[in-house]
Amino acid sequence: MKHLLCFGFGFSAQHLAAILDKSEWQISGTSRSIDGVEAINARGYKGFLFDELESIPSSVTHILSSVPPDKSGDPVLRQFSSALKAHHFKWAAYLSTTGVYGDRGGALIDETAELRPNGERGQRRVNAEREWQAIANLPLHIFRLPGIYGPGRNQLESVKNGTAKRIIKKGQIFSRIHVEDIVGVLKASIAKPNPGQVYNVADDEPCPPQDVVTYACELLGVAPPPEIPFEQAELSPIARSFYADSKRVSNARIKTELGYALKYPNYRVGLDALLKN
Repeated sequence: MKHLLCFGFGFSAQHLAAILDKSEWQISGTSRSIDGVEAINARGYKGFLFDELESIPSSVTHILSSVPPDKSGDPVLRQFSSALKAHHFKWAAYLSTTGVYGDRGGALIDETAELRPNGERGQRRVNAEREWQAIANLPLHIFRLPGIYGPGRNQLESVKNGTAKRIIKKGQIFSRIHVEDIVGVLKASIAKPNPGQVYNVADDEPCPPQDVVTYACELLGVAPPPEIPFEQAELSPIARSFYADSKRVSNARIKTELGYALKYPNYRVGLDALLKN
């Protein structure tokens, strides 16, 4: 029996757990709260309270970390660095972000691009990647993710609840990815591990963010919200940081090396499917 331990059991980890064959896999996950542990258990998995987990269970064969770094570094590595070095895994994955590349003025970049993030949050991710890569004998794979959407977390929902905005910043290009394609890539990597590899996990059509809002409004048959110049937009510091970077992210490696075919190659296909479901 294979055993996947997910450090952090959020959006992506939950969807990965859901597609793995339960006759072949044992699934465990960590949470910072008792409520979170209970929610993991309620899904039929084994939940652990992160701060009380003293060691990695010996039965674990695969690990996935989606825990973001904080000001002091990566929480998983702070607590489990020695265990990660001592344990023999078949596959390990760290979910990072395409924010590590920084701003490229809309240019197309791939996994060989220099890491030059904007701001402290991006630098934390670069540091975390390097810390994970420094663990000897860990069969690590890094997956760099852009904007994630999927069931319950998409522009259809933001339009319906009135929070969608069309913020216009000249030349701004984002990549995005449907969560089902994230977990499809992870599953393909588990089947064909290549320790040390880095993958961009993005769809085929980077575009200005306002285009996605406009299309969601078309699907719902409502008028789009007014365009707001970026300079006049009221944004949180985190939201504003997303607009600091403009780039097109190449997804060629997941196709050529893993043989992965995107289920949702662009936001239109993704939103169409979400509306029907």
